[in-house]
Amino acid sequence: MAPTMAMPAKILDPCLLAAIDIGTNSVHMVIVRIDPVLSTFTIVAREKDTVRLGERVPQTNQLSPAAMERAIAALKRCKDLALSTAVDHIFAVATSATREASNGEAFLARIQAELDLTVHLISGQEEARRIYLGVLSGMDFQQTPHIIIDIGGGSTELILADSHEPRFLSSTKIGAVRLTRDFIYSDPIDPTEFATLRAYVRGMLERPVDELKTHLRPGETVKLVGTSGTIETLATIIALQKQREVPNPLQGYQITRKEIRDWVKRLAHLPYADRFTIPGISDRRAEIILAGSVILLEAMTLLNLETLTICERALREGVIVDWMLTHGLIEDRLRFQCEIRQRSVLKIAHKYRVDLAYGQRVAAFALSFFDQLQGILHHWGDAERQWLWAAAILHNCGIYISHSSHHKHSYYLIRHAELLGYTEIELELIANIARYHRRSKPKKRHEAYMMLSEIHRLAVRQLSAILRLAVALDRRQVGAIQSFECKYDGEYQALHLHLVPTQADDDCGLELWNLDYKKVVFEEEFGVKVIATLAIPVGSSVS
Repeated sequence: MAPTMAMPAKILDPCLLAAIDIGTNSVHMVIVRIDPVLSTFTIVAREKDTVRLGERVPQTNQLSPAAMERAIAALKRCKDLALSTAVDHIFAVATSATREASNGEAFLARIQAELDLTVHLISGQEEARRIYLGVLSGMDFQQTPHIIIDIGGGSTELILADSHEPRFLSSTKIGAVRLTRDFIYSDPIDPTEFATLRAYVRGMLERPVDELKTHLRPGETVKLVGTSGTIETLATIIALQKQREVPNPLQGYQITRKEIRDWVKRLAHLPYADRFTIPGISDRRAEIILAGSVILLEAMTLLNLETLTICERALREGVIVDWMLTHGLIEDRLRFQCEIRQRSVLKIAHKYRVDLAYGQRVAAFALSFFDQLQGILHHWGDAERQWLWAAAILHNCGIYISHSSHHKHSYYLIRHAELLGYTEIELELIANIARYHRRSKPKKRHEAYMMLSEIHRLAVRQLSAILRLAVALDRRQVGAIQSFECKYDGEYQALHLHLVPTQADDDCGLELWNLDYKKVVFEEEFGVKVIATLAIPVGSSVS
C-alpha cells in the first residue's frame, strides 16, 4: 500500500470556484457554487472568448504576439468577472497550444506577472482524464462502457471509460484550428485539399482507435459521448434543421453518423460567407467547423458507431471535480479518483520494474523526515509532500535503462511518463527531485533545473536533500532501519537522528556510512550538522 497522502484542508463551508481552460481556440471559464455537504456543484456563470491561441509563428513554433495579447485580454476579463462574483478560488489550466509552443512557459510566466494568475499546464493524457471526470459528473453511465470524444482546437481526446474508471486515455494532435491552419487554403475547400484532410485525419486516428478497441471486453457494446464546441455546434445546426429549435439543455441530445456525413458534404461545398449564414454557427466557428466535423465523422467511422450523445460537461467541469476530489469533497462513486496520483505512480513503478518494497520504505522514510522537520527546517505543504512521495517511489526507475547514471535516466522516464493527476510543472519537479537523490546537487549549469522558478528550485534542492537521507537509511535495500526520530538543537544548529535497527545485532554499518556520505548536501542546504546514533530496539537485548 502507498503511504497515506496528506490532503489539502477539507472545505467545510459552501464556496465559489472559477475554473478557467486556456485552449487552442478559446478561453473558457465556468464559475460554480460548491456544496461541501452534498458534494455537488451548481454552475453560476459561464464566460467564453475565442482567441485563436493556436495561431503560431510557423518559422519558430511560437505563440504569436497577437494571439498572446488576445488570450491575456480574455483572461483579464475572466479574472475580473470572477472577482466581481466574489469567488473564493480560481484554478486555471492550459492545454495543447501552450503545451506545444516553444514559448509556452514564457507565456504562462507572463500571465503570472501581469495578472497574478497561476496557470497549470497539463498533458494530453491529463486533459483526457479531466474530460472524463467532467462527463462522469453530468452523465450516469449505468454500468455501460462509454467512448468519449472531445474535439478541441489543437487536439482530440478519445477516452474509453465506465462508471468506475477510465480504461484508455488518448490525446491526438488533430484539432479544428490546427487542421484548418495546416490543410485548408481555398474557400470553399478544394477537392484535393478535402481528400488530403480526410486521409490525414483517418491516419492519425487509426492508432488510438485500434488501441482503444483492445481495452473492450468480449461482447461489450459501447455508447459514444461527444463534448465541446465543434460537436455542440453540429448538434445545434442538426436540431434546427430537424425541429426548428435547439433543445435546452443540449445535454443528452443525439445525432447520427449519417447526419454528420450529410453536413460534412454540405460544408465542404460552402464558402465561409455561406457557412456563417447557417443558423447555429457563429462567425468564428464557421472558420473551423469543416475540419472539426471531419474529425468526428472519421472517428465514428473507424469506431463503427452510428449514434452520438451530447454532454455539455467537459474539461472545465472536470477541473472542478478534480479540485473537489483533492479537497476531500467527493467520496461516493468518484472516490477512487482521489487516489489517481498514487495509482498512476505505482503503475509507472511497475512498468519500469521498480523494487516497490524498497521504494515504499524510502518513501516512508522521506515522508517521516518531511513531517518531523516541517515547521522547523522547512515550511512546505501538502503538495510538496506528494511530490516527494512520488519522487521517492520512482527515484531508482532509471535502472530500467542502465545502472550507470541511473539518476539521470530516472529524470527522463519520470518527465515523460503518463503520470495522471499531475500538472506539467509538477512532473518537472518530481523528475528533478528524483534526479538529485544521488551524485551532484543541483547546479546552475543544469538546464532543466535552471528553467524552474526560484521557489521551485528551492523546493527541488530541499526535497531532494531529504530524499538523499531517506535513500541512505536503506542502503542495503533490506529494511535494516526500522524507524528514526529527529531532534533539532537550535542552539548548536544540530539535527540528531536516533535510528532504531530492525535487528538488534545489526550495526547498520553500511547505512551509517552512506548517511555520513549523503548528509553533506542536506547540511549545506539547511545549514545544520546531522548527527546520527544507533539505538537498540525496545524489548531487544544484546548478549
